[in-house]
Amino acid sequence: MNHLAHTFLAPDSPEARVGSILGDFTRGLDWDHVPSPVLEGVRHHLAVDVFTDQHPQVLASKSLFSRERRRFAGVALDILYDHFLLRHWEQFSDWDKNTFIRTVYQELQSHQALMPDNMAVVTRRMVEHDWFGAYQDLDNIGYALDRVASRIRFANRFTGIIDEIRANESELEEHFLAFFPELQAFANRYPESSHQA
Repeated sequence: MNHLAHTFLAPDSPEARVGSILGDFTRGLDWDHVPSPVLEGVRHHLAVDVFTDQHPQVLASKSLFSRERRRFAGVALDILYDHFLLRHWEQFSDWDKNTFIRTVYQELQSHQALMPDNMAVVTRRMVEHDWFGAYQDLDNIGYALDRVASRIRFANRFTGIIDEIRANESELEEHFLAFFPELQAFANRYPESSHQA
């Protein structure tokens, strides 16, 4: 899952939401200095990723991509799922969508001391350029994926994967709507549910 979904699914505290993004920045992290509520968010992030990667609806979604782009399908789905979450927000949350986004941005800004430098740089960009708000537009998903593809160090044909997303959008959306309620239930039960994953 991508940053918005992780913060949405995280335990309900600012520190856990920060930890839910920190889960993507753990390389070289000094675990002894990570506060317990932040660590809870990191563990939650990792459990959500394991559940997602094994889910039949996610695997079915990956199979819709061409062979040359399938290796990138997991990254594409992570970002696309933020778009679908925003599109169907009221189905999954009582929070006002824009209020939630503003709250997360404020939490990220006020908890930068908890972040490694590389995460702080990314979250500052996230807030400044309103990544979550931008993900409401499918064109912006395409731009984001092309940026990720351009940073990959090996030769690839991942740029333009938004064309395959558009060609399979209805089916991808159906898979998401079947998958996400199960992920949300798993996330709400964590850590008890981690023993059943």
